Amino acid sequence: MSKLLIVIPAHNEEANIVQVVEELTRGYPQYDYVVVNDGSRDKSLEIISEHCKKDKRLKCVSFSRNFGQQAAFFCGLENCSGDAAILIDADLQDPPEIFPEMIAKWREGYDVVHGVRRVRKKESLFKKASSAIWINLTRKLSDLDIPKNVGEFKLYGRKVIDAIIALPERSRSLRTEVAWVGFKQTSVEFDRNERKAGETKFTLKKMIRFAEQSTIPYSPKVLKLSGKVGVFGAVLSVIAFIAFIVLAATGNALPL
Repeated sequence: MSKLLIVIPAHNEEANIVQVVEELTRGYPQYDYVVVNDGSRDKSLEIISEHCKKDKRLKCVSFSRNFGQQAAFFCGLENCSGDAAILIDADLQDPPEIFPEMIAKWREGYDVVHGVRRVRKKESLFKKASSAIWINLTRKLSDLDIPKNVGEFKLYGRKVIDAIIALPERSRSLRTEVAWVGFKQTSVEFDRNERKAGETKFTLKKMIRFAEQSTIPYSPKVLKLSGKVGVFGAVLSVIAFIAFIVLAATGNALPL
């Protein structure tokens, strides 16, 4: 029987973590679980640790400070020794009810199964608009086939996990990396629920930083543009130096 790991990042999720852990472990007792405490300042770590003592299927990894969702998910993948991993947030917005459908697609031979949001309940217009702008810009600049209306709710097969872990990047964007490494991919649609409790941790500042990390390093167009700008600047510097030498040799004053 295949061994699957469910990866759950948690940053200040004390209002949700009990429910999400109990729902998952009760509904899907055949899987293993790792909760990555992403530098929480509330009681999330304390709650998770207590559950780990009671349930051998549950493991906790704790960061010394908040490194962000991408680092937490990547840490979970590093702790996966099984055949596949499913990534799911701790805010109860993504439905575990589609786990069986994701796993069925994986057993058909797909290496990545994306959870595609058909409906996004009570998300702000700004959040939807910024997400659409990011995905379209990234697709255009990187030429990668990144599915629209997706987040980090996915199933990764073993080959994909190994490929992503082997990448040298320090700043992670799993959504972009999984498209970049290739492999056979498909999707499962679902309706995304509203957050049960607490507030989103994905602030505007984090969204901007995530957009930079997930676009620029994977875009040959941006890198080529940077190179062209550098060459243009170097040429201008050489021209200015030659002009300075000529003016000095002819006794002419430099123009102010």
